[in-house]
Amino acid sequence: MSLALKLALGPLLLAQALHTRRTMPRLPEADGPRQGTVGCGTGVLGLLIVGDSSAAGVGVATQQQALAGRLSRALAQRLGQRVRWQLCARSGITSAQAHTLLVDARPADVAVVVTGVNDVVDQVRPAQALAARAQLLQALRQQAGIRHAVMTPVPPMHRFAGLPQPLRWLAGRDAAAHETALVRWAALQPGVSHLPFDLPLDDANLLASDGFHPGAPLYRLWGDALAEHIATAVWPRL
Repeated sequence: MSLALKLALGPLLLAQALHTRRTMPRLPEADGPRQGTVGCGTGVLGLLIVGDSSAAGVGVATQQQALAGRLSRALAQRLGQRVRWQLCARSGITSAQAHTLLVDARPADVAVVVTGVNDVVDQVRPAQALAARAQLLQALRQQAGIRHAVMTPVPPMHRFAGLPQPLRWLAGRDAAAHETALVRWAALQPGVSHLPFDLPLDDANLLASDGFHPGAPLYRLWGDALAEHIATAVWPRL
């Protein structure tokens, strides 16, 4: 988005942002254990999920309904072996803050990184967000022994029903710029993949009550898509 456009719409965008912060329901992170083992079999895949409010399960009641629960179960089913999973997530974090979540991270094979929305909200430039992801990737390898990292996309924020227009449209423009940069960066990184976004955000029935975070049906679709990607495109190469 051009600086001139932001300046021209500045007063309206500020008013809408403040109003949205005041009126949007503040949903809690999902309750329940943030680590465990699912599935059966002799083999074990270590899975680490790192990220923001969507990783933390905001929008549903329990971690079993959230991304961590859905992804770990779907992955164990596809692989026919056990998945030892751990969730390190906190609402509101940017890509630059994500490495602070790794203090208690256990060794794992694959990491799923869920950041980007708060980079857009906090007006972080795409280049700065990529530099932060590079630092996070290094920390994942050094502190948890990660062999592969899956970068989830920056969602198309112009489809977030909880945001008013034109704030929604402009946030979507920024999110698209972040996503384009992320796709190019991930393609050049060894041991990194990017899963394209193809989830029905336009369906309000799949979203949480705030119109911003996923609801249980969307977490299920997201977890299944990630599980399919890891099982078919990642794990066989490790």
